[in-house]
Amino acid sequence: MQDLLLTLNAGSSSVKFALFDANSMATGRAAPLAQALWSGQAEGLGSGQQAHWQVKDAEGRTLHAAPLPEVDANHRGALHAMLAWQASTLGDASVRAVGHRIVHGGTQFAQPVLIDADVCGALERLAPLAPLHQPHNLAGVQAAMQSFADVPHVACFDTAFHAGQSDVNQRFAIPRALHDAGVRKYGFHGLSYESITAQLPLLEPGLAQARVIVAHLGNGASMCAVHAGRSIATTMSFSPLDGLVMGTRCGQLDPAVVLYLMEQRHMGTDAITRLLFRESGLLGLSGISSDMRTLEASADPAAAQAIAHFVEQVVQHAGKLAAAMRGLDALVFTGGIGENAANLRAAILSQCAWLGVRLDAAANQRHGPRLTEAGSPVSAWAVRTNEEAVIAQHVVRILDAHPHPRH
Repeated sequence: MQDLLLTLNAGSSSVKFALFDANSMATGRAAPLAQALWSGQAEGLGSGQQAHWQVKDAEGRTLHAAPLPEVDANHRGALHAMLAWQASTLGDASVRAVGHRIVHGGTQFAQPVLIDADVCGALERLAPLAPLHQPHNLAGVQAAMQSFADVPHVACFDTAFHAGQSDVNQRFAIPRALHDAGVRKYGFHGLSYESITAQLPLLEPGLAQARVIVAHLGNGASMCAVHAGRSIATTMSFSPLDGLVMGTRCGQLDPAVVLYLMEQRHMGTDAITRLLFRESGLLGLSGISSDMRTLEASADPAAAQAIAHFVEQVVQHAGKLAAAMRGLDALVFTGGIGENAANLRAAILSQCAWLGVRLDAAANQRHGPRLTEAGSPVSAWAVRTNEEAVIAQHVVRILDAHPHPRH
């Protein structure tokens, strides 16, 4: 009987899942990322538009594609649809374990852990720090634990990759007691950054020890300074709201703006939360859409202004992150925008020429993977992130450390 590993990655507007062959997974720390047997994604959840989902095999061929009925156009409905389809296709194979992406691990979880009632309770208490994500992550856990009640479930944390940053880069300039109580810079998108650092040596061996800025650009966007595979500094901080402008999130904001909204506009916490998390970012800037593809296709000047704002934010943060490493060897684009938006990458890279980047326009239009000329002092790359494979490898390591009886 074939043993399978299921991974679930429930984000703010989508759910990704993938199935891996547990017996073929390499477990060494330097092991290459595994290829999923098949993977799926539901998109457009909670957007008010038609949500849909699909499943593809390892070669990218579509195995199943369908709209989600309006009643199921949410994270729980999408998860149940995916799990039901998966159950109908397993044949004589069985799921040995399930790995879950969890956005926020707080100070308590710096490594993947087996999920039990105590862990679930601790993660629920962290929900106010990631209100767009943590509840959806936990909904995925609950749905999967109902469908696969007799197998281990493993939580893998987006914050864990950044846990080793220096104390200087983890602190806000606030009273020490607040830092000790958990008001600190955590950083996010860590599983994506793990995926990229695992792939860099395959692109060019010297990148394993290099000073690299990874730009995870999508509906949620952040950047990270990575030196020799370790997180040095990153743009998101206490919550996934900080840093770059995103699809609907404001990014970096003077805290006094929140005080002004409360005191002068008489806005409560719910209204401010909705404004900053759901009504700002590219959507707020353009008044048109949170989707970069829609903005690039629009002739509206507000769309161009939103794109220009996004580009400028990436360029400015690149300078800041290069300073954190006292230099730069490579810049990597990943995420839905970073991997696919060639014109946007060209705009960013052309404005990063001062850092030593020499754009190869033709290579960039081909989506790389190398985006710069031979001999460019700083190389640039487009690399597909694979958070699911990172989760699967963490699950295998947990299973090796904590053998679970088979049912």
